[in-house]
Amino acid sequence: MKMVIAIVQNEDANLLVEALMENHFSVTKLATTGGFLRVGNTTLLIGVEDDQVEKVIDLVRQVAKCREQIITTTTPSAYGSDMFSTYPIKVQVGGATIFVVDVERFEKI
Repeated sequence: MKMVIAIVQNEDANLLVEALMENHFSVTKLATTGGFLRVGNTTLLIGVEDDQVEKVIDLVRQVAKCREQIITTTTPSAYGSDMFSTYPIKVQVGGATIFVVDVERFEKI
């Protein structure tokens, strides 16, 4: 048995949970926070048999799409140490980070 841990953007989480459940995969949804943009994301825990791992990863690929987002960043200004300039930059967000780990023991009580 394997545990698939998929970290996705909040925008993709509900659609992905629906797709997993439609395909008869049990999923646990955890609200988490990302480090890079410090925005909310969702971590999904999906326990599956070894031969189902690729099916789960395919569903994640179909739903969790990469897209561009504009964020505002600040940098110190050349006019003084207490002044900062802000400017928008495009970053790629979305997609998923996936971990697949062995499950030594599973019990449903």
